[in-house]
Amino acid sequence: MKLILKTVACFSILVCFFASKSSIAQQKKYTPAIEARIKAVEDKLTGRVQIKDSNNYHNLQQRMKAEGVNGVSIAVINNYQVEWVKAYGFADVASGKKVTNETLFQAASISKSLNALGLLKLAQLKKIDLDTDVNNYLHSWKFPYDSVSKGKKITVTNLLSHTAGTSVHGFGGYETTDTLPTIIQILNGQKPANNDPVRSQREPGKASVYSGGGTTISQLLVTDVQSQPYEDFMWQYVLKPIGMMSSSFAQPALKNKIAQLSTGYAGNGKSVKSNYHVYPEQAAAGLWTNPTDLAKFIIEIQRSLQGKSNKVLDTAFTRKYVTPVVAGAALGNFIIQHKDTKYFNHGGANEGFRCVYYGSIEGGNGVVVMLNSDNGRMMEEIANSVSIVYQWKDFYNPIIKTTVAVPAETLKLYEGKYEIGGDTVSVNITGQPKLIINNQEIYPIYFSSQDEFFSTDLPFNLKFEKDEAGKVKGIYFKNNGGEQRARKL
Repeated sequence: MKLILKTVACFSILVCFFASKSSIAQQKKYTPAIEARIKAVEDKLTGRVQIKDSNNYHNLQQRMKAEGVNGVSIAVINNYQVEWVKAYGFADVASGKKVTNETLFQAASISKSLNALGLLKLAQLKKIDLDTDVNNYLHSWKFPYDSVSKGKKITVTNLLSHTAGTSVHGFGGYETTDTLPTIIQILNGQKPANNDPVRSQREPGKASVYSGGGTTISQLLVTDVQSQPYEDFMWQYVLKPIGMMSSSFAQPALKNKIAQLSTGYAGNGKSVKSNYHVYPEQAAAGLWTNPTDLAKFIIEIQRSLQGKSNKVLDTAFTRKYVTPVVAGAALGNFIIQHKDTKYFNHGGANEGFRCVYYGSIEGGNGVVVMLNSDNGRMMEEIANSVSIVYQWKDFYNPIIKTTVAVPAETLKLYEGKYEIGGDTVSVNITGQPKLIINNQEIYPIYFSSQDEFFSTDLPFNLKFEKDEAGKVKGIYFKNNGGEQRARKL
């Protein structure tokens, strides 16, 4: 379902891998106080919704087992420092290779956060203007404006904040044996590219609508302006200055990094064919990194905002980096406000990998979570746990729900398949009732009334709707971003 897929990490729980204490690689030892906080984080995983009078906290390894997640890596930032990093499970199940603090994961769309630093660096060096038509800087290809853009030009600010009105939400990547397309072939949607052309879908500047296609335009802009490979530019001006020495935008991955790469896994536990995909769309999805390096990036932003570091950007440009353009969409990141506290954030989802980071604008707090699975629901649970243990102000404000019993005959009326926008939603009432999306994403559901229900993992108010005769006709989905209806088949 399109709204769900764009809003939350939606993944299946059909795997039989069982993580255990033996699956934890040798870890760095910390002070007793820090070890106690690590243990508390491991035991406090919890979702956005809590059920009244229930145990709403879970153990990390138990959640790995339940979700079929093979490998997890976490970094926690406290008072502008990396307080601890810990890895769990396996980087590659077949070989028995464990996740370590050095294991590299695909950062997926978190790549966009680092890409934006590179573009802002070019602006700081006065090589580009953030608010000038991108075609002024593109030499090897020009964006083909048409009537859809209504005469307005696309700027770098538009590309980095997803306000360019461009198409192509994301990219599927390529197997390691595939012939890779050039960036121009990707932008034009020409074979061997596997995506549609990147074109105008709406007037620039009106709204933030996620577009990896727009980010890919910014990648070409970098190479045209700099006359150097994108990965070399990002290493020279962003990764190396920050100290992200294990990270690389090279696609395919550099040979000297191969031994550190994690295998990616589908939601059913099967490894991605060729272990991971290759993403020539480097700016949008191509970064290989780990939580330690991403934590260094977060701290650099936090310290630069204080005027205490300028390894990439000065304070003025860093403030611009975290200033929303439209509705929380800043330049390469999203600003999330919890009452009076703001965090810069981005998530990522490549084939077989999921990840997320949060960094506080003030106070020096942060967390990075990376998984080698398509099943990423526990990422937010880990972030919530960190915020509870470290007492982040206003970060975790759960919705408390009260459940009611629904008679079996009523549940039977709800059982079946529903259709919404080409996607299938199924309701299964065997045991704990479940909502199943496209036969892959499984969400336990709970009833707050005889026809209203919820999942602890989905940000929706849900309700079964009936016609005048009392026959169930569909499911109503509503959240702050709008509403949708699924028709019963």
